[in-house]
Amino acid sequence: MNGASREALAAARERLDALTDSTSVDAAQLADELAAVTALLDREAGLRRVITDPAQPGEAKATLVQRLIGGQVSGATADLVAGMARSRWSQPRDLVDALEELASIADLTAAEKTGTLDDVEDELFRFGRIVSSSTELRAALTDRAAGTSAKTELLHRLLGGRAKPATERLVTRLATVPRGRSLEAGLESLSKLAAERRNRVVAVVTSAVPLSDGQKERLGAALAKLYGRRMHLNLDVDPEVVGGIRVQVGDEVINGSIADRLDEAARRMAS
Repeated sequence: MNGASREALAAARERLDALTDSTSVDAAQLADELAAVTALLDREAGLRRVITDPAQPGEAKATLVQRLIGGQVSGATADLVAGMARSRWSQPRDLVDALEELASIADLTAAEKTGTLDDVEDELFRFGRIVSSSTELRAALTDRAAGTSAKTELLHRLLGGRAKPATERLVTRLATVPRGRSLEAGLESLSKLAAERRNRVVAVVTSAVPLSDGQKERLGAALAKLYGRRMHLNLDVDPEVVGGIRVQVGDEVINGSIADRLDEAARRMAS
């Protein structure tokens, strides 16, 4: 997103944070209701054009939203979506993308409130690795001929009781309503949102052998100093990694041994 849509999303995220700070708001319910509104506007192109029409007064669009969904979702959800209707959006699809993102953030907030956000981050990463390594599973979850109930049941068999509830909800929503994204891209976006929720940067660390606890601590500390942000390490093992380790932070890829990289980090911090 850019321009007006970016500003509108930022404002909506602030309102979402204010809502979920309240103990009276069920963040998981809020996530489900926002996802339902996302699905509605994704289907109804004419409706989303009306709600994002810059020629229409913001208050009139907010009133329309309240009339459409006010009796079907909680007051918190209706107020949040009405506030988004008052904002200006660069294009109608941006509103739908923003609603989907808010639904995911609400689920992550629910995990944060129960102290399971770290687990959700790790589970999203591990599930992404499983999908990448299993063509059969990926085919089953991306098969357009497969119904929503079949995919939901499959994911419940895989994740139910093994993963946190927020993880299962997020992955199920992604698989059943991909909205044109690949499963891998969607899982990566969710991982980034989870890390952002904890104000940390995600570093995908692939090593030839499993790292010891001491190595993980040293690497995490060095990367945190290097990037100036708290760092969440997603760990993977690949015997074919050249140089012993590969670290990817955003678009930057670092290859080499742990010792070499730590030495380089120390030199860059000293310069």
